[in-house]
Amino acid sequence: MPGEFAARKLESDRRRFKWKDIYYIESQRRSGGRTTDPLEGAPQGSGIVIEKVGREQKQPHSGIIKCCRVQLVKNGITVTAHAPRDGAIKFIDEHDEVLIEGLGGSQGGAIGSMWGVKFKIVKVNGISLEELRTGRKEKPKR
Repeated sequence: MPGEFAARKLESDRRRFKWKDIYYIESQRRSGGRTTDPLEGAPQGSGIVIEKVGREQKQPHSGIIKCCRVQLVKNGITVTAHAPRDGAIKFIDEHDEVLIEGLGGSQGGAIGSMWGVKFKIVKVNGISLEELRTGRKEKPKR
């Protein structure tokens, strides 16, 4: 139990130790190296495919990750999202509406050898990408 006149010490300690909390630091960052969450705290977000791109993997892996540049509807931020599994990129065209979600890397970062890729595509034009890929459903005609 702190002493009778310990309030100033407790306040100053709390002010100092806040900066050990990574979430507090992220919330306090100003511009200049500022990292923000493009989804703004939401678990998923919808966007429009701008272009399909292939990303090379980091060392020691070799291979091309099939990705798309997606512009989010809610704030216009452009992010790179990858199409998981074999052949999934074939079902995604430019100007399709896709639903993306985080990959699940630590602190919202990329996973493994996929540098700069923090999101994955879940749905294309309202249909699950996995169902399109396995042939259970067809993409709607416009």
